[in-house]
Amino acid sequence: MHLNPYGEYAVLMAASLANDWPSDRAGIEQRTRDFGMTMLFPDDPQDHSATRVVIDEWLRVVDAATAQARASLLNAQMATAAAYPRLTDHDGEGWHLHYRGEEDSLPRVLRAVIAVGTSLHLVTRGMTRLGRCAAAPCTNVVADVTRNGRQRYCSVRCANRDAVRRHRARRA
Repeated sequence: MHLNPYGEYAVLMAASLANDWPSDRAGIEQRTRDFGMTMLFPDDPQDHSATRVVIDEWLRVVDAATAQARASLLNAQMATAAAYPRLTDHDGEGWHLHYRGEEDSLPRVLRAVIAVGTSLHLVTRGMTRLGRCAAAPCTNVVADVTRNGRQRYCSVRCANRDAVRRHRARRA
């Protein structure tokens, strides 16, 4: 049995959805595949809008001003989403833990995976490892998975743009 690495992949998936929202349900499901989820989800016409609500609620965690506020928001999300942990062996992945029901909808699964994953990410890496890009006017989410914990930008492009801005300000 292995433990799912919910922390990193779940936070990166949530940031990806927040920063580049798919235009339809198929895009959301493809994004889950891109980040390693293999579970099949029952199709529901409300999945796209309901998943948007999940991401918007997660963004409240990203924007929380204090560690206590982040913890309170995540605890509330996990209380409404996460089922009791269960062993499962599906899709050739080997035995592992799920923090959700077996037949849950796409939005419900994502709420559980993202809430538990974000919680694991923050408690293992630090409560400040989630935020917004430091290169104004960009507001993309930054999920810091670096070793040194100093990631401030969502992309190399934003980091370079901010460095040029700082350089020009010093020369002026």
